[in-house]
Amino acid sequence: MFQLLVEYFKDEEGQTSTEYILLVAVVAMIVLKFKEKLNTKLNSVLDGAFGKVEGGISDF
Repeated sequence: MFQLLVEYFKDEEGQTSTEYILLVAVVAMIVLKFKEKLNTKLNSVLDGAFGKVEGGISDF
């Protein structure tokens, strides 16, 4: 069993589709976990940016 584990970590082949699927699943779980915080931060950044744009346009 230990030998199989060592061979697994020494294997340097490219990523398989299973590894990509696991990576996407982990990223999706992270996004879903922090969705509310991300949404709040993104809204504040966008409101600040568009507020400056609207303020600059009204100066003309």
